[in-house]
Amino acid sequence: MLARRILMSFFTALLIGFIAGDILWWQAAHRHLGSRTARITAAAWAAAMLGGLGLVIASRFSGAHWDHSLPRPFLSAIFAWHLLAVPLWLFWRVVRLFVKAVRKLARRSVPVPPDGISRREFLSTAATFAPAVLVSGGAIVGEAQLEQFRIRHLDIPIATLPPALDGLTIAHVSDLHIGRFTRAPVLERIARATNDLNADLVLLTGDLINFALRDLPAGIDLVRGLRAKHGVFLCEGNHDLIENGPAFRREAERAGLPFLRGEAETLAIGRAKLQVFGLPWTHDAGGHSRAIAALDSHRHDGAFPILLAHHPHAFDFATNFPLTLAGHTHGGQLMLNEQLGFGPVFFRYWSGLYHRDGRTLAVSNGVGNWFPVRIAAPAEILHLTLRRA
Repeated sequence: MLARRILMSFFTALLIGFIAGDILWWQAAHRHLGSRTARITAAAWAAAMLGGLGLVIASRFSGAHWDHSLPRPFLSAIFAWHLLAVPLWLFWRVVRLFVKAVRKLARRSVPVPPDGISRREFLSTAATFAPAVLVSGGAIVGEAQLEQFRIRHLDIPIATLPPALDGLTIAHVSDLHIGRFTRAPVLERIARATNDLNADLVLLTGDLINFALRDLPAGIDLVRGLRAKHGVFLCEGNHDLIENGPAFRREAERAGLPFLRGEAETLAIGRAKLQVFGLPWTHDAGGHSRAIAALDSHRHDGAFPILLAHHPHAFDFATNFPLTLAGHTHGGQLMLNEQLGFGPVFFRYWSGLYHRDGRTLAVSNGVGNWFPVRIAAPAEILHLTLRRA
């Protein structure tokens, strides 16, 4: 209960910050723009962003699908504006105020602009509208991205792999985030592409839904439509539990989804035994350590173990698992290249394969989206082939 109150307080403060950011941007635009047309345009943009935000929030708390009725590029603009553009603009304003204060202290003179539209006025107008222009362009680019994903083929050499499992294939699907930005028909394409891989196992590593339980039926239908030679299994992610964790687990169990929460499924493949383990969601070191230690009671001697863990940092504690699959990072979401961006800022492991002490971690960029724009972090399904080293 305390954690829920803290979370609600955080989201309330975040909402107030979004509204304050919209108002501050509009006030700055009104103050700096000389043209009446430019002022009207700025006011219309601010009103659209505030109105759209209000509709998203109302949809969230009413349980209705009002936000789904919005054009997806407009919905993308609302998210990019409030989560990216406004914070960056506010940061720029703070830096600008600091620079102006330093200049004032240094008593540097500022030239008086000539009559008419000056260079300074032009730059001020351009700077004011730059966030809106970038967000609009990003929404257009993001709209195309939301329908695209790649199949990424990776071979994983494992020294302890039983000979009977050499060549075993896994379709690793993560972070579907079914909801605002991941809807039909892309869900049908994801299911079809996964099934076309004809994999031995289909393993999903969390965030089946974006957060709303109303989107769980679409997730249930998708999982039921996935096919694999030896089974389909899931672990839970943080977004699955945002709205109501117990209700999500209850509905998923009632639907018969093969979720593994601190459990294991044992399979016989040829002459070998394989165990698929699933971690319940946790994000801190202590939680990972305890959850992985609790799996020991499910271990079968001689069975090759694979661990499903939504958060990739579980890999640090999975010392008895030769292979761990994870997601959560979205490949960093906004990256300059493979090594520079949000990925390495927030995570030790964020995309692709990582090896340590004879163990391997495979981190998927995820095939769905909670944020409408990706840069150098394409949505993907991993097609993994295990090889005996």
